Amino acid sequence: MKKIYSFLLGTMLFTACSQTQEGGMPFQNTIKIEEGDSQELIIEKAAHVVPTPNQLAALQNEFIAFIHFGPNTFTRMEWGNGMEDPKIFDLKELDTDQWCEAMKAAGMKMVILTAKHHDGFVLWQSRYTKHGIMSSGFEDGKGDVLKDLSASCQKYGLKLGVYLSPADLFQIESPDGLYGNLSKYTKRTIPREVPGRPFANQTKFEFVVDDYNEYFLNQLFEVLTEYGPIHEVWFDGAHPKRKGGQTYNYPAWKELIHKLAPDAVIFGREDVRWCGNEAGGTRPTEWNVVPYPADPDTMTQFADMTDAVLGGRDELYKGKYLHYQQAETNTSIREGWFYRDDTHQQVRSADDVFDIYERAVGGNSTFLLNIPPNRDGKFSPRDVESLKETGKRIRETYGTNLLAGAKGPKEVLDGKEDTYLLMKDKEFTVKMPSPVTINRIMLQEAIATNGERVEKHAVDAWIDGAWKEIAVSTNIGYKRILRFPEITTDKLRFRLLESRQTPAISHISAHYYKSRPPQLGFRQDMNGMVTIEPKLQDFGWKSHGENAAGNLNAGYKIYYTTDGTEPTEASAEYTEPVQLDRCELKAVAVLHGEKGTVSGERLGLIKKDWKLLDAKGGSNPSLLALDLGNNQDLNGFAYKPQTGKGFKGGVTKGTFKVSDDGKNWRTVESFEFGNLINDPSKRYHYFKKSVSARYVRFDITEMAQGQFTIGELDLL
Repeated sequence: MKKIYSFLLGTMLFTACSQTQEGGMPFQNTIKIEEGDSQELIIEKAAHVVPTPNQLAALQNEFIAFIHFGPNTFTRMEWGNGMEDPKIFDLKELDTDQWCEAMKAAGMKMVILTAKHHDGFVLWQSRYTKHGIMSSGFEDGKGDVLKDLSASCQKYGLKLGVYLSPADLFQIESPDGLYGNLSKYTKRTIPREVPGRPFANQTKFEFVVDDYNEYFLNQLFEVLTEYGPIHEVWFDGAHPKRKGGQTYNYPAWKELIHKLAPDAVIFGREDVRWCGNEAGGTRPTEWNVVPYPADPDTMTQFADMTDAVLGGRDELYKGKYLHYQQAETNTSIREGWFYRDDTHQQVRSADDVFDIYERAVGGNSTFLLNIPPNRDGKFSPRDVESLKETGKRIRETYGTNLLAGAKGPKEVLDGKEDTYLLMKDKEFTVKMPSPVTINRIMLQEAIATNGERVEKHAVDAWIDGAWKEIAVSTNIGYKRILRFPEITTDKLRFRLLESRQTPAISHISAHYYKSRPPQLGFRQDMNGMVTIEPKLQDFGWKSHGENAAGNLNAGYKIYYTTDGTEPTEASAEYTEPVQLDRCELKAVAVLHGEKGTVSGERLGLIKKDWKLLDAKGGSNPSLLALDLGNNQDLNGFAYKPQTGKGFKGGVTKGTFKVSDDGKNWRTVESFEFGNLINDPSKRYHYFKKSVSARYVRFDITEMAQGQFTIGELDLL
């Protein structure tokens, strides 16, 4: 017989230990594995690990923002060295309202500011250093980015978090720096009083710490007491340099955070963990119940968890403790954590961001997206456009539940977080009042009260008088979004296939995502065979490796032209690779009558008959000579340097020569390409007058960073 259990989530933190089910085992945030525990008992314990109220609230944020801002914004560096003159932070204006408006439009619920990055430069008016905004020209040294952002967050209803780098290159590199100065551990009072700068919060702490830990604790006290409620404290694990055997007194940091910011989760320690990459990649199965080698409450060192599987059965058996620790899937909307420019720095499309959102939030994690402000103190237009379009898609897709009015277990259909259905019968059915067209299903477990238990599940739809499986997946946890080609049905069936004890399903809803025509890209092989396909976003920095267009926009058709005219649905339809030789190719995707962006590219000669005549690399000058197989009329060429790991550089200057016999050469023109390091995109050089030749030669006279690399070379 099915039962409904209802609990008040806000009181769960301390009552979880007294809640029992199936044999009397208590629900806890951390459970010890005892010597001799059977595998069956370990799995039972894993099924009784639950998040704290703070962890649950952090999961419910779902989509949150990172803000990387500081001297690197102006030096165009990813990592500063700590010795930058604070005046290089040449900020003239700041518009944190614009940030929050864009983040709110995207559907984000919290923003985390890099109040101090690894360079040690602080973005608030700290009492304990001059290396920060107080020594810049912004607002005559009186500016405070954290204060302005806090006010904007309250105005727009966003939560605020702070990133405070434990590593501090200013304190490492300065002659009198505190980091690793070998000072003695003595009893210190936090905060240290500073004449003329009293604290409104009179809480005092006493810790036995060294100079750097005292400095860090004093700064933690400032940001946690003077900038409104803080909901996440983000500790980066990066160590650009180590000095003097410096260690961090994490137990003292934790005590201070828990006292001053009782609603905050701590990233990088036992509350929230890294997903294992910075590219927006997601694990197919992301368990938040994970094994630990020791009690996380007493640990001081926390390793990054980067394995492909973290909480599977085999992993749980190896642990000493089982602990709830959720993942944040983090990446940047731009190519790099800090803003560089609006010309060459790539920006993720809304397709890309929305795809990561569905995989991250719908894969039992939180999506943390970095948006770096520009040197005008604003988000750049392309970033704002992508954020707003992403938010529009989230609202359009998940703002309407297509199971509204359906009949079935009310505890999974009522939209309440504190009711759930115990899956003793292994399946349930939902009947809609009339047929609906759907391509998304959202599922949630009652993790706060019953833990993560589903290991494998499937959903069927009633189609043409029979059940048809439309989606199958592994775990659910906080949330699972199932994506599948659109179907029309009036009845759905959930089937539990594998589990850790009896799961509790708290939610099911169905949704429809309106596909958009993808932007297209082209590939041409040596034989001239051209493939037209959705453009994979070649981020160059850190790509998540997923085909966002393929995930989101199935069912489109492609039309193309080869004479430079705009393609329409009356143009040739692309169905398979086609051989093309020297043409102006344009193509467009059409989906449900909607046209996408027209893509175009000048294609070169078919290369199958080309032979290498001569090549010299290394130091200047270098050359590349080719035999084209027969005489060709040429009016230019296209060049793209090699990119990827280990490649940086390319041809920046040279001359183009031709020959009729491969021995006697005549110069056609000189050429020059700029900024290949920051922008390694394809470049075109057109001749003033066309030439005819069988043999061609590139004499390279200058190379970026001394590397002669060729990714693509086309003759036009």
